[in-house]
Amino acid sequence: MSAAQKKIITIIAKINAPVKEVWNQWTDPTQIVHWNNASEDWHTTYAENDLKVGGKFLSRMEAKDGSFGFDFSGEYTKVEHHSQIDYELADGRKVQISFVSRGNETFVTENFEAEKENSLEIQKAGWQSILDNFKKHVEKKMDV
Repeated sequence: MSAAQKKIITIIAKINAPVKEVWNQWTDPTQIVHWNNASEDWHTTYAENDLKVGGKFLSRMEAKDGSFGFDFSGEYTKVEHHSQIDYELADGRKVQISFVSRGNETFVTENFEAEKENSLEIQKAGWQSILDNFKKHVEKKMDV
């Protein structure tokens, strides 16, 4: 499929935290395992992150009942500190994440190429749910 034919899905969250904190929670593997799930019956059991162009990342996502799991992995193609992260997933799809600071608020926007197995609606809902969990995680940390 050519780049022109690929469907791009966009998700957004406004997080009540400064961009430095949002960035740190997004990129720290010890934090990723706490928020990287789309529903309560899933969890991330392991995460690693080499945040640099050419660096790789990996998150192991599993159903809590042990019925299914998969690795979410890829390689970074662009890293602009506190601003943007681009990467290519292991399956070749591209993802772009922007972090826009507005004082003590940060807007996180993810644009990702859709895969072919699931509907666009299911993909958007799943990725948005993970982003919403991230927002809750960061905002809870800020209340501590």
